[in-house]
Amino acid sequence: MRNLILSIESSCDDSSIAITDIDTLELIFHKKISQEKEHSKYGGVVPELASRLHAVVLPKILEQTKEFFPYLKAVAVTNEPGLSVTLMEGVMMAKALSLSLEIPLIGINHLVGHIYSLFIEKEEVLPKMVLLVSGGHTMLIDVQSFKRMRVVAKSLDDSFGESFDKVAKMLGFGYPGGPIIEKLAKKGNPNRFNFPIPLKNSPKIAFSYSGLKNAVRLEIEKLSSLSNQDKADIAASFQKAAIAHLLQKTKKVFDIFHPKDFAIVGGASANLALREAFENECKKRGINIEFAKLKFCSDNAAMIGRAAIEAYKLKEFVNPLDLKVSPKSTILS
Repeated sequence: MRNLILSIESSCDDSSIAITDIDTLELIFHKKISQEKEHSKYGGVVPELASRLHAVVLPKILEQTKEFFPYLKAVAVTNEPGLSVTLMEGVMMAKALSLSLEIPLIGINHLVGHIYSLFIEKEEVLPKMVLLVSGGHTMLIDVQSFKRMRVVAKSLDDSFGESFDKVAKMLGFGYPGGPIIEKLAKKGNPNRFNFPIPLKNSPKIAFSYSGLKNAVRLEIEKLSSLSNQDKADIAASFQKAAIAHLLQKTKKVFDIFHPKDFAIVGGASANLALREAFENECKKRGINIEFAKLKFCSDNAAMIGRAAIEAYKLKEFVNPLDLKVSPKSTILS
């Protein structure tokens, strides 16, 4: 007899459900449906549209998991941080399942889920320093265990991923901007524009992308008319500065904490230039570096299910009537 957890992710524009084996960590079922196409025309995620799409898609995915219902020991769901109206779609489904199947309910922090994307279908290996780069968050987290995590650096304004989305929009492209900028950058000259590296001369260990984003905007306005090569050069020069900023501040953290193990997670961690820069730095320092599999970098229910197994072991259950959603993270901020 299998002991399974059903997990739900709806924090933004990805509808996802997974089934994970508590004992073996095997990912038995996983499906994710992205809303990127629907939001692309608007240049970003429209919360109300995202909520309506979750309401349509999540029940269809859930229908495919019914054969596993007799073996479910708990249901887990992302309840923070994220868009309140989209989080609510997943939470309401999870509450209904918990009450109707009479199984425990587990609320999972989305950011903790990203950390546990490293351990899908395998045992956790901790402690490690983790750089989380997603659409809405950029932070360095000292992860000692599931219950002991401390943010040592975070963004003061825009996140790494968000800045890519905004620069793509400035250049006249759609959403999401990360893959677009990365693809453009491969054709561009990263040394044509000398964009400032944020907080370069500041001792502050934090991230900031609003100034860099503004420098890109001013350069675009100066050029007035952009050729395809101009766009590629801007993308390459911006990406170079954005990654240099991440690396510079992370190196300061390395000098303080001297971690043996380091990992990068989150949707923006799929950027290959970012991966290469950090691999080179870690190799110099003798630090082991790890990434989540590319298919698990962006938001997904598999990572929520993997984190939920740790919560299940600790019996961190919540009354369905008490589980609330929050647009901000209450444990990692």
